[in-house]
Formats: sequence, C-alpha cells, structure tokens
Amino acid sequence: MLETEQVKEKEKEIPEESVNEFASAEEQETDEERETVEQKESATATAAEMADTELEAMFRAGVHFGYSRSRRHPKMAPYLFGVRNNIEIFDLVKVRVALQRALQFLTDLGKSQRTVLFVATKPSLNALLEAAAREINMPYVTERWLGGTLTNFKIIRSRVDRLITLKKQKESGELARYTKKERVELDREAGRLERHFGGIETLRELPAALVVVDAEENRTAVREAVRTRIPVVAIVNVDCNPSQVSYPIPGNDAAPSSVEYLLKRIVAAYKEGGAAASNLGSAASEIASAVPDATTGAERML
Repeated sequence: MLETEQVKEKEKEIPEESVNEFASAEEQETDEERETVEQKESATATAAEMADTELEAMFRAGVHFGYSRSRRHPKMAPYLFGVRNNIEIFDLVKVRVALQRALQFLTDLGKSQRTVLFVATKPSLNALLEAAAREINMPYVTERWLGGTLTNFKIIRSRVDRLITLKKQKESGELARYTKKERVELDREAGRLERHFGGIETLRELPAALVVVDAEENRTAVREAVRTRIPVVAIVNVDCNPSQVSYPIPGNDAAPSSVEYLLKRIVAAYKEGGAAASNLGSAASEIASAVPDATTGAERML
C-alpha cells in the first residue's frame, strides 16, 4: 500500500508539459517511420513500374524471338522461356538481368571515355550499327571481319594509315602529278581500303571492349578478342555460345527492331557514364576555383 502511494506521488511530481512533450515525440517518431515506409513502398512501386515498362519495350521490339529449335546451342537453355510454333522464345526477365549487367559495364567504360569497337556484318544491320557507333564517336566494322584486326593490329593499322595518306593526297591535289592510269589504280585502292578500314580510322590502339551483334556470325572477332583479352559485349541468339562472351545479351540479333532497341540502350549507357564523368570534373573544377591560392596569399603577406 505504501509503495502504491509513493508511485502515485512520483507521478504527480512529473510535470504535465514533460508528458505532453514525450507523447509528441512518440507521435513524431511514428510519423517519421510511417513516412519512411511510404517512401520505400513508393520506390518499390516505381521500380516495379520501370521494370514492367522495360519488359514491355523489349516485347514490342521483338527481343524475345529466337531461331528455330533445331539451331539451339545447349548453353543458351537457361535464357529460354519456351517454344512457340517451333521458334525459341527468350525469357525477358532473364534477358533484362543480363542486359543490365552489360549496360553497367558500358557505363563504367563511358566514365573513363574508353574506346569501344562496334561490330555487325549483316547487311541489314549495317546502317543501325554505324549510326550507333557514330553517335558516340566510336570505330565500327560493318564489312567482313578481316582476320588479324586485333591479333595483328600493327599490320591492320598500317593499312589504315595508307588509306589516310591517299585521302590527304587526293584532297591536296597531289595525285594530279600521276598519270591517268595511276590515278585510277590509286582511286581503286582507296575505295577498297575505305570499304574495309574506313570505320576504324580513329582506332589508334586496341579497343577497351567490343560490342558485337550476333556472336556466331562474328565468331572470328570474338575469338580474337578472347585471345587479346578484350571484353566482349554481344547480342547472342539461340545459336550462340554465351560462354565465349564476357557480357552476353540474350535476344533477337536478326530483326532490325530488336537490334535497334538494344543498341540504343548500349549507347545510352555509355553516354550516361560520360555525362557522370563530366559532371564530376565540373564539380572538382568549381571546388578548386573556390579554394584560395595559398601561394598568392603568402606572397601578399610578404
């Protein structure tokens, strides 16, 4: 009984303002927790919506269509959803995971402005690949891959230098001193070199990575990249061996709509990396300019 009375007396001693403050603090914490939960739920919902939008875009582009079942490479099985009318169908959820991995790699390359060589030798895809490469000022190969482009780069580079020399001679009028027959031969040589090496004029050294459309069609390029330890990002259809590619992107490598969609994502990822590096450089410059010159300050004091 005595203890109960003592507790009541202590409760009376507690100011009403303190009780109200404590209750208010509890309510504030509850509101903050509720707001945090709502933010997390909103972020999760947004991510889900973005994922659904990405899957829908891939579906519309026809990324999910493979080749006939008879052409399937055994190692492509994990990326497949099923078969429809004897056509293999890719699992777009797994395609998205592989694509995001490849895009992160390209974003990292963009941050350091590394050179990426684009390769696609199917005539129907030449224009798409060239446009994608030119958008970020990268070299490209759209004609038949010449053996030794990577493994014997010095020889290939000498042919590129020859092309550049012929172009300069033509622009300066230096070819006028040759006979008509000699000029015709030189024009033919320049045309042949342009066709094979025009896309890699800016390639002064081995690239940091290859972006390949159809790893099976361009298996020689992939093999040379493996031998020279150059990472490969490749769109791989059901007939490809993904284990030979550093960053395989399972999907339709034949339909222009699918290839265009994937190339746009690749270019955008590289640009994103470049923009991030540029913003970081600008911020560093601003910080440096804001810091007073210690040497100048010391000279003024003297």
